[in-house]
Amino acid sequence: MSDVVPSDDSGAPVGPTAPQRTASLTPLLQGAPAIPFFVIFAIGPAGSLVGDLGLPVVVVGVLGALLGYVIATAFAWISWLKRTYYFDAEGDLRVDSGVLQRSSRRLQLSRLQSVDVVAPFLPRLAGLVEVRVEVAGAGDSRVVLRYVTAVEGDRLRREILAKSTEATGPQHEEGSPNFLAKVPSGRLLAGLLLRSVTVALLASSAFFIAITVLTQGPVGLVFALATGGLPILIVVGEFFTYHGFTVARSVEGLRLTFGLLSTQRRTVPADRVHAVALVAPLLWRRRDWVRVQLTIAGLGTESGKTGRDVLLPIAPRDEALRVVAEVLPGVDLDTLPWVSAPARSRWRSPIQWRFLAYAVTDQVLAARTGRVTRRIQVAPHARVQSVRVSQGPWERRLELASVHADLAPGPVDLIAHHIDLAAARPLADHEADLARHARVRDHPV
Repeated sequence: MSDVVPSDDSGAPVGPTAPQRTASLTPLLQGAPAIPFFVIFAIGPAGSLVGDLGLPVVVVGVLGALLGYVIATAFAWISWLKRTYYFDAEGDLRVDSGVLQRSSRRLQLSRLQSVDVVAPFLPRLAGLVEVRVEVAGAGDSRVVLRYVTAVEGDRLRREILAKSTEATGPQHEEGSPNFLAKVPSGRLLAGLLLRSVTVALLASSAFFIAITVLTQGPVGLVFALATGGLPILIVVGEFFTYHGFTVARSVEGLRLTFGLLSTQRRTVPADRVHAVALVAPLLWRRRDWVRVQLTIAGLGTESGKTGRDVLLPIAPRDEALRVVAEVLPGVDLDTLPWVSAPARSRWRSPIQWRFLAYAVTDQVLAARTGRVTRRIQVAPHARVQSVRVSQGPWERRLELASVHADLAPGPVDLIAHHIDLAAARPLADHEADLARHARVRDHPV
């Protein structure tokens, strides 16, 4: 299988490329996750079959691990032989795979949503990474190339980004990164422990442990501690995910790098950002810390499960605003002309009514919500897909209404809650006009 890539005199890839496989160590790494399963099987269900041999449990477990690893690696090797990737004549990424049933996938890079380079723990020890490519489209529109060398991963990322913008010239070498923000480990850990959700879970766990000990005695303490440790596990998991988080400016957009055991390098193009949210839990506000979340085209509701909706996990507000300015240029969140909900909205929302507000400028629509955890959510007019007015039974009695700005699926849910009914319909009509004009301005016929 040829690994030669056609290029011009400058070294830039041209035309279709020859099919190539991922790194030869890939089957060895893909077989590793099967080891625990075979160890459990060898000690448990298969243990009675080898019990007559008089072998120690440790030996049975080791033999099960070796046998399972060999079997899993053999299947992975056969699959690896049949899996190739290349760029076709149109510049799209092709992935051919399958042993019994062959499949050929084509990712249209003109509809590219994201390309990430991820280095899981074991592959990173071998100097390998995986490249995740996602394009807009229904169904499974994502391909993961695992595993390639770190150099090949960076080259693939640059080439995919270049082809997605129809770049035909030579690729320019990237200079020193222009760092915009870095999250210190101490601040990250403190922020995760002081989040409203974490504090509530820890308090609930402490109460649960106390009740269990009082009612069931020391015997129930083991179960209670195991259950009560869930909040700590959540904090540890997020700490590992966002450890070493940095944001840097690059020619393709914002470059995010983070992860302790599994390192991720993501690029966030500004033109893919549909909405931004600043989240400030109660115990963060004393230090003026916020979290910045994004709705990015094509990522949908699954972005939160993988942390791909986070632009900054925790940062001082001033630093966060400087980073937000990179994806919302010209928008000053501190000078938005907020219009507060009327005083009678306290009967509909007694806890947070003082903090409910909306703002409209020539560039964006914004909404503010929350008392315990405050949120400011902002979307450019061109990203608003539709506008609607809703009115529940309590709102009807109070002559209130809520205006919803429908956006791409993601963490940002932009709603002007419980505003004056007389202002709701004009706001919705005005926003619809602004959204239509912004789309025409950005994409003239």
